[in-house]
Amino acid sequence: MSVHNGLLTPGNEAGSRVDLYAAGLSMLCLMHCLALPLLASLLPLAGQLSENIFVHRVLVLLAAPATLWAGWKSLPIEANWPFLVTAAAGLALLMSAAFLDAVAAYEQPVTVTGALLLASAHLWRWARHRHRAARADRLAEPDKSRQSGP
Repeated sequence: MSVHNGLLTPGNEAGSRVDLYAAGLSMLCLMHCLALPLLASLLPLAGQLSENIFVHRVLVLLAAPATLWAGWKSLPIEANWPFLVTAAAGLALLMSAAFLDAVAAYEQPVTVTGALLLASAHLWRWARHRHRAARADRLAEPDKSRQSGP
């Protein structure tokens, strides 16, 4: 698959893999924010991890390059603005929750919202690429109904 107009087409699946990686990181962030507090009542170490700002910052710093790379690969904006706007909003919320003290009181809902937006954006882009690749494959196949033969 190859990239044409910011979309994945048959020849290069790197963009698709990055979207899955980024969506996976967003889901990991969601699990961190939602599941670890539940585990905190069971395991003291999980409680320390769920409250450790360092973990939040590392997850955001891992998600940012994948999101920026996928955004860069999504240019031009005309065809991919839903991804770009949703991903930028999600990343901005995650960065705010991880690095701005003013958001500390609302850290969990801001982080969850940002992770959901970011994961949704990457999954939308990934599904769009798969749909386009499948469509390209169908168009490349010869039409069997037009072929005549015994």
